[in-house]
Amino acid sequence: MPSQLSLTSLCLIATVGVTGLVGCGDDQTLSGGDETAGDETGETGETGETGIETGEAGADEVGDGDGDGNGDGDGDGDGDGDGDGDGEGDGDGEPMPTCIDEQFVSGKAPGPGYDETGVVIGAHCQGTSHQMIQAIERVVFLGDSVTVGTPPTSADDFFRSIVAEELSFLFDLVAPSFLWELADPIEGTSVIKESGDFASCAVWGAKTKDYLTGDDQLADCFKTGDFDKRTLVVTTMGGNDVAAIAKDAVDGVVEEALWEDVETMLDWQRQAIHWLVDDPEKFPNGIYVVFANVYEFTDATADLLSCPAAGVAGFDANPEDPELLIDLVTYANTEYAKLAAETQTDMVFMFEGFCGHGFHADNPESQCYRGPGNDTWFDLTCIHPTPAGHKALAQMFMDVIVG
Repeated sequence: MPSQLSLTSLCLIATVGVTGLVGCGDDQTLSGGDETAGDETGETGETGETGIETGEAGADEVGDGDGDGNGDGDGDGDGDGDGDGDGEGDGDGEPMPTCIDEQFVSGKAPGPGYDETGVVIGAHCQGTSHQMIQAIERVVFLGDSVTVGTPPTSADDFFRSIVAEELSFLFDLVAPSFLWELADPIEGTSVIKESGDFASCAVWGAKTKDYLTGDDQLADCFKTGDFDKRTLVVTTMGGNDVAAIAKDAVDGVVEEALWEDVETMLDWQRQAIHWLVDDPEKFPNGIYVVFANVYEFTDATADLLSCPAAGVAGFDANPEDPELLIDLVTYANTEYAKLAAETQTDMVFMFEGFCGHGFHADNPESQCYRGPGNDTWFDLTCIHPTPAGHKALAQMFMDVIVG
């Protein structure tokens, strides 16, 4: 069981994004290392037009312009970012970009912070910047109900629908039909799985295990012939895991068991991302992955009853130890970030984006407080976004994809 983290409080339950975050300037590396990664991609021609290295490795490694194929931008090949070739970072990494802190009245963002995770944060400040996403031939949506979309929001307002339309223009793809955009309330999926150059295997209620067991979304969305297409995977997953953990905390489940559940959730998430990116022969023409971290609706208060329909969502009390629940989710989001750095995939700051747009949006005592007049982006289900929330999430994903 991990020791309790000395991290600032974080929000807590389901899975989502934001528009208009203050820009960070150049991409910033947030682990030990003097060199900044991400803003030198493709300068030398070593990585080619697509950002996928095609030299001796013959793999789908993301290029950073230095020619060593590890994505850290320092050219020495050891991956630590400091350029000395010894494989050990120098520990003087950049602090968390102020663009995240500046969103909040307190001047200090809630959540994990990213100084020790090794991520590179994009100039848009909506997520990381590890991949140079180009020449996409197929887009696959995986995940939970946030990705599928839920009533009362209409299908054309789902973030999945908005992103698909934008990507069809950006990469000259065959756009999906309206039936693909619709959610099937009986199956909890899109009405049809495949349309145009797009697929959706997300399922209402899915947990991280459903990437590889249960719903088995990866096997469902990748059949013979799909692997040869240069693919972009977009996913929100983990919110239902965290919601279950929160309910267990309310029910008095012992702390050790709660930590074990978080580790299980993280293990499934890691397995899924590695399934996609580890084997260069699996996707010989390239694979890109963009996943969101885990958001919540209490604005870092752990007040589960703040949602007017909390009982309908399954929350009938607040936890006796709210700080424990905060630490559990803080740890999970920290590990999500480390996974993005480790695999050179990208993570959307869904947690940070929705913090301050929950059911304590007008509470100046919340660390997520953004000032007066901020809308709530969660609908009466407590854990799903409103149309404005879906639009914000779509913008966040697009900013990370476009870079």
